[in-house]
Amino acid sequence: MRIAVTGSKGQVATSLLERAGPEIEIVTLARPAVALEDRESVLAAVAAARPDVVINAAAYTAVDKAESEPGLAMRVNGAGAGHVAEAAAAIGAPLLHISTDYVFDGTLDRPYREDDPTGPTGVYGRSKLEGERLVAELCPNGAVLRTAWVYSPFGANFVRTMLRLNETRDAVGVVADQRGNPTSALDIADALIAIARRIRDDKSPALRGVFHMTGTGEATWADMAEAVFSEARARGRRETAVARIATADYPTPARRPANSRLDNAKLGRVYGLALPDWRRSVAACCARLVG
Repeated sequence: MRIAVTGSKGQVATSLLERAGPEIEIVTLARPAVALEDRESVLAAVAAARPDVVINAAAYTAVDKAESEPGLAMRVNGAGAGHVAEAAAAIGAPLLHISTDYVFDGTLDRPYREDDPTGPTGVYGRSKLEGERLVAELCPNGAVLRTAWVYSPFGANFVRTMLRLNETRDAVGVVADQRGNPTSALDIADALIAIARRIRDDKSPALRGVFHMTGTGEATWADMAEAVFSEARARGRRETAVARIATADYPTPARRPANSRLDNAKLGRVYGLALPDWRRSVAACCARLVG
């Protein structure tokens, strides 16, 4: 099976390259040759790749910077997602599109289900929601997969930041009033490959649509930081103390959802998939980074 993946250096694209076995060929479609906002480059690259499945893993992910660059965020995450959807539809390939918990406002008192009303509070969330809309309109032969709190051994992410701080800081303040589902990009890659196999061979409408796909279990950012520091200590490193702070104590340009939890039951019912417990995956990530 050949899978065309937008991006090459992001956490999900890098994880797909690592997880793909000998039966899967990953073709990356990345800048500068392919830019999501450039419709013609996307259409040409996807057609030339001749994939069985397309995965849109590239995005404008600078949540705070998006507040001052709304046009660029919308061109990449909105129109750009539409270009990938159009390209996939043109060659008859299913599309797996990665989206986010930021499409919700975070005020619900339970994990969000796929059919809950959306209501993004910032530019990033609005741009990703527009991408979802265009994907559904232009390539109904596919699935939108919302995930959250992504980390991995690659790139810039929360786990790597905490391990860096653990080397120099005795204590660090971490937000303790936002709840979500920490999710390993390597686990996402494993699930995407399984979904790609199914959706390529099965035309059932049940496999299409919107799905939530996050690590099992929930945490606050402070919980996650404590887990990372504990793993570092278990591997002979120092352990930084966590000072639990409120969101108000750590202001950012973009408002973060207080509740980022996503309900993954539909993914389990339809695809028989459940991502591993977040603590297990954080431990595996730390083991690679710390040794």
